[in-house]
Amino acid sequence: MDRRTFLKLGQLGAAAVAGGATLGFDLGKARAEMRELKIARTTETRSTCPYCAVSCGVIIHTLGDKAKNVAGSVVHVEGDPDHPISRGSLCPKGAALKGDIHHANRLTRPKVRRPGKDHWEDISWDDAIAGIAKHVKDTRDRTFVAKNAKGEVVNRTPGIAWIGGCTDTNEFNFLQWKALTSWGVPYRDTQARV
Repeated sequence: MDRRTFLKLGQLGAAAVAGGATLGFDLGKARAEMRELKIARTTETRSTCPYCAVSCGVIIHTLGDKAKNVAGSVVHVEGDPDHPISRGSLCPKGAALKGDIHHANRLTRPKVRRPGKDHWEDISWDDAIAGIAKHVKDTRDRTFVAKNAKGEVVNRTPGIAWIGGCTDTNEFNFLQWKALTSWGVPYRDTQARV
């Protein structure tokens, strides 16, 4: 058989398959095995991978009835092909994001380790926020510098540094920089620049 005849027969075979011919095979069992994809009835939520400064886009698929106070169950995580940074590709950590979401040791409540203790204890969100605010206020009061060695007004707090996360929006970064500037924090950056 020469090349031209082979290609003609290949085209005829492809046309027959596309036209619905089964070429003598029983496709009933294969069609019976066809199932709906696990993401067919899910809700897609676009997000950002939280692991590094690249900020790859992810799509998180959740199942749930969307009733009030009912959390959906994450069934699949994939790269977002429409995301301008990663175009759908994820590193191994980003690809394993679903495992981290469902991991038994994932922290879902704030914890604190008291001075002199060897274990962490659960605290409420209100206690955690109040504790952070107290530490920030104490550090600012202790390290605030009103004037430098030349007598120039600087109003800075060198005892506090800040780095924003890669999942922060531009709007959030803008607001946090305004707040940190008002506190006099000189050492600040965002993870996207690191």
